[in-house]
Amino acid sequence: MAAYATLVSAMHIIDNLQLHPCPPIPLHIKQVESLTQKISFLLEFLQSYNPHRVYSNEADPLEIRIADAAYAAEHAIESHILDEECSIVSHIFDEVKNDGENMSFDGLYKALEKVIQDMASVEEEAKQIQGRVGVQHQLLRNSTPPHSLRSSSILQKRSSSLTPQSSMVGADDVKLQMKDKLTSRCRDLLIIPVVGMGGSGKTTLARTVYEERLIKEHFDICAWATISQEYSIREIFGVVLRQLHYAIDDNLSEDEVGEILYKHLFGRRYLIVMDDMWSIEAWDRVRKYFPDNKNGSRIVVTTRLSALASKLSESNNLEMKLLDEADSWELLSETVFGEEGCPLELEEVGKKIGKGCKGLPLSIVVVGGLLAKSKHTREFWEYIEKNLNAASVNLEDDERCLKILYMSYKQLPVYLKPCFLYMGVFPEDVEIDISRLVIYWGVEGFLKPESGKGLEEIAKKYLEDLIGRNLVIRNNGNKKYCKIHDLLRDLCRREAKKERFYDTASDNEAISALPSMSQARSLTWRVRLELSALSMSLLRILKIVRFQPFEDFTKNMDQLVNSRFLEIFAKGGNFPYSIWRFWNLQTLIVHNYNVVTAPTDFWCMPHIRHVEFFTLRLADPPNDRDDIVLGNLQRLGKVLDFKCSKEVVKKIPNIKKLVFSNGGERDDDMYCLSNLDALTKLKSLNCSFLATSAINFPQSLKSLVLRSEGSSYCWQDILDKVGVLPHLRKLTLNNGRFNQGKWETSEGQFCSLIFLSVKWCDGIEIWNTQSSHFPCLESLHLVEVCKLVEIPLDFAEISTLREIDVNCCSDAVVESAKRISEEHEDYYGEGALQVRIELASPHSELASPNSELASSNSEEEDCRFA
Repeated sequence: MAAYATLVSAMHIIDNLQLHPCPPIPLHIKQVESLTQKISFLLEFLQSYNPHRVYSNEADPLEIRIADAAYAAEHAIESHILDEECSIVSHIFDEVKNDGENMSFDGLYKALEKVIQDMASVEEEAKQIQGRVGVQHQLLRNSTPPHSLRSSSILQKRSSSLTPQSSMVGADDVKLQMKDKLTSRCRDLLIIPVVGMGGSGKTTLARTVYEERLIKEHFDICAWATISQEYSIREIFGVVLRQLHYAIDDNLSEDEVGEILYKHLFGRRYLIVMDDMWSIEAWDRVRKYFPDNKNGSRIVVTTRLSALASKLSESNNLEMKLLDEADSWELLSETVFGEEGCPLELEEVGKKIGKGCKGLPLSIVVVGGLLAKSKHTREFWEYIEKNLNAASVNLEDDERCLKILYMSYKQLPVYLKPCFLYMGVFPEDVEIDISRLVIYWGVEGFLKPESGKGLEEIAKKYLEDLIGRNLVIRNNGNKKYCKIHDLLRDLCRREAKKERFYDTASDNEAISALPSMSQARSLTWRVRLELSALSMSLLRILKIVRFQPFEDFTKNMDQLVNSRFLEIFAKGGNFPYSIWRFWNLQTLIVHNYNVVTAPTDFWCMPHIRHVEFFTLRLADPPNDRDDIVLGNLQRLGKVLDFKCSKEVVKKIPNIKKLVFSNGGERDDDMYCLSNLDALTKLKSLNCSFLATSAINFPQSLKSLVLRSEGSSYCWQDILDKVGVLPHLRKLTLNNGRFNQGKWETSEGQFCSLIFLSVKWCDGIEIWNTQSSHFPCLESLHLVEVCKLVEIPLDFAEISTLREIDVNCCSDAVVESAKRISEEHEDYYGEGALQVRIELASPHSELASPNSELASSNSEEEDCRFA
């Protein structure tokens, strides 16, 4: 909700100013105390205040008043900060400037007094309501388990999101029909439409069957593309080609990319899933690029539109029907209780709740997620059943579903509501990068701090809670991404607009509205943008995803002084030094191809958390400012000639991800890499160097990428240090060589390693190891390791091994990978190990459409942050 989010954000601003070593403006201590007291009271009040239990088209007036008061506080403070920064840049004479400062601070004092009066009025109304709290408000307070109970193993088990198998209750028949159509002896290309209303399980059905091993093995090629209402045919083709490990040139046209796809599919038996298609036009534009190879290829299309499904195929349609009462209760019970079963005293009302969901699986699993996270009392369950009936009277299907989903939204804890509503800002059906999502939640300011926890940790906990409630979907096969169902996204956007939390606009609408968007908090821009066109002192997130000259950013940059997230694509020039005065900046990402030099002021940015440049050169920390520590800095890269001196280590004590490249000959003396082990919070390290031996790694490392800038560097000495790291899970070696062409491992090394990648290491010929040296290994990737004789056959005995990816290696290495696969199958069963082979020459005798035994799913840590 907007009220809660804005109150938390206002408190963040006040706290950050109070804690800043060099605050841009001072705040009057009595005003700070008064604002803090009122904000704290209203935050506590909102935890139990939830007036609308059924869907309402109007926002609650009291919540709007609370939000307006908090917005006013933010605007007053940040506007005066902007004025102060602009006055500094204007180089006004000291005497005149001081007079201006007095006037400015006097104006700020008066503005905040007005805010305090407004909050006092709202506070009084809230206290009156608090005194009249009824049974329903108390019921909400009692519906959520205490933290101690919520963290129990039973609750954790119940709160995990559904597996595709559990959410396919009642769909066994249609699942068997789909498998029969996919594997039938018909050699013609078949189009198989799956039709059903939103939330009926179309995508879940397609994904469940698509992921089955027997289906994967039946086809030479399998790929998945999501269409949606707003689609790009070129991007759809690109998504499919990327799954076939083919990267397309950005300059190619739609037809050119389509021709490439046609050639890749020609002559091979393929399965393509086209999820969420909305128009026959989209189908007509893609159909001609799918060849009919007369070999049993299949295309599955999911759609809500029965008319569209009929046009695609008259005989192969699969219809997702609504669940009957028995299946509805089975799915609800499994969602809430898992294998434990429902207590007898809740079974009767539980069946009524299942019936109230009107047979729609999405409604059932979302309501089930609500019940799983709440105390299991008959009183609360009867309350849910009553509201379900109220939401289901005389409504169209989608509207009925939205009102059922709305009830689950209203029952969310107040701190989760802004996080859930924020999911609506992302495009329909897009895969959402979790690392980006948690950053956005943090910079937007609606994550309430918790003692001893960072914002990212809080955000990830909130996300897990939303996933446990089945409001957010964890993306299959990739833990780095999540999604939201389009009906839930519609709900988010409706509620956000109603509560004035945010609104969305197309590019054309935004261009015309830009001069009047003074209250905007976030802006993503896809065309060249003149900052002079902005008038946004409250702007927190600015992302300009088109390259434009650095000079465009040097002009009027100071009006973005309150920004918390800044991402730009820039070319030429250098970054304006004024950026380092942005008092509240948390994330700075610059895509460019120049070396950018950060001034000494960089070390005076206490709120900075994430810094990413193509190449960044850091000045030494100031000698006279030992009191300033970048205690919030989590990620830093890519730093050129990184000097890990004792002074630097002291400045970044909580760094978790670090990327650097040192190209000098005197690494040992100049760069002090022996001090790296003092970074005790470091989890991920990506480093390049010409030569070094005096390097020490922190015991906390989980991911390590080592890159030799020349092929002559020998890895053996450094790997002795790497092998004993107790928590290391991912290791990548790029370039370099080994003593006498051998890599020999020993017992006790790499005890936690699950991912190993060796790339372009021509110097390795013999690899001597045993299965016990890599006891937890799951993924092995070899890329252009051309002189390697074979993969050690002992790898067949590693029980955890799940994939081997061989790219452009010798035929002998390919043969050893196949032998390992065969022996592994003898040990651990068929399908336990997947091997993917990609050969340098398509004319090799080993190259064939079936040489791709399985698709690769690399877990290598990207050297970039987002």
